Order: sequence, then C-alpha cells, then structure tokens
Amino acid sequence: MSSNDPSPERLFQCRRCGECCKGFGGTYVDAEEIAAIGAFIGTSPADVERIYCRDSGGRKLLAQGPEGYCIFWDALCTIHPVKPRMCRRWPFIKSLLIDPENWRIMARSCPGMRTDASLSDVCRCVEAQLASEDRGDLR
Repeated sequence: MSSNDPSPERLFQCRRCGECCKGFGGTYVDAEEIAAIGAFIGTSPADVERIYCRDSGGRKLLAQGPEGYCIFWDALCTIHPVKPRMCRRWPFIKSLLIDPENWRIMARSCPGMRTDASLSDVCRCVEAQLASEDRGDLR
C-alpha cells in the first residue's frame, strides 16, 4: 500500500477489541483530562485521582483492573467521549517517528492496524495527525 496522502482511515480501523486498553505501560492523564473524566462520570477531579489513578514517575496514570485493562474498560470504553489524549491518538503515536518498526510490533496485538502499510506512509500519517492535534483539529 502506498499513497501520497495516507489517511488514518486507510491505515487503521478500530475494531473495538480493547487490546489497546490493556497493559502497554498505561495511559497518562493530565489535570484537564482528569477534570473532563470527573465531569463525565459525575465526580470531582480529586476523586478521579484518588479512585481511578495511580502515580507513575510523578505523573498520573489511569489504573488498571484485575485483568490488566484500563479501569474504564468494560467491553467498551466507558469514558469514550472524554477519553484521554493518549487514547485519541492511538495508534498514531509520536514514538513511531523515532522507531517506525513499532507499527508492526503494535499491530501484532491490534487487529485494526494495517500490516501491509509502508512505514514511510505510517510516519507521514503520524506527522499529519500530530499537526492536526496541535492545530486543535482532533478531539
């Protein structure tokens, strides 16, 4: 597969399997995301931090349940409308620009990722997605 303008939709189709919600180091959240989650589930940001987050290297990380999934995974994402930036970006994450081969590694657990995509197409798409986010085009 090659294209002058690879689109996220051509490279990735979410299957709602939840594999990206399991393990892989977890999901970092900032104060704005914590507040959005709190407003969405009807609790204070302090309670979101206390009940649903863990500390990791001085940052807040969403807790994981006993099966290793994000605490907000229950056959589907229960906070999908306010899901954190890390989740919105998946699988177009910045680290792919450092090591594009990670696309193929990530695709081993994510059935929605195209494995026949060229890594240069993947990198162009990641760059475009990050630029869109910087402009505020992504939510």
